[in-house]
Amino acid sequence: MLTPTPCWKGWWAVVVPALWPVEVANALLMGERRKRIRPTQIRRFVTLLEGLSVVADTQSVGNTVNGLLPLAREHKLSAYDAAYLDLAIREGLPLATLDKNLQRAARNAGVGLYEENA
Repeated sequence: MLTPTPCWKGWWAVVVPALWPVEVANALLMGERRKRIRPTQIRRFVTLLEGLSVVADTQSVGNTVNGLLPLAREHKLSAYDAAYLDLAIREGLPLATLDKNLQRAARNAGVGLYEENA
C-alpha cells in the first residue's frame, strides 16, 4: 500500500502515510510471534528498508482527520486504508496495493494503480 513515484518533487521516492513505519513494525512483530520470520531476518529487512527513499507524509493532525473521515465513509475503508488513498489523491500519485477493497476505492476515486511492470 505504498505510493511509489519515479519522480516525486524531482527525485525517486516512495511516499507513505505517517503511520507506515508503525504498520511495518507491527507486521514484522506479528510475523516473529507467529514464527514466520526470525530476528536476523527482521534486521536484514530493516537494513534494506533504510536503503529506500521513503518519504513520510507530514500533514497536520486536523487536516489528516478531516481528510480521512469522508474518504473512509464514502469508500467503506478503515481510516488506515483511507490514509493511503488520501495521500495518493493529494499528491496525484498512483497507489500500490494488493488490497482489493483499496484498489476498488482508488479506481472509484480516479486514482491510478501502480503496476510494477507498466
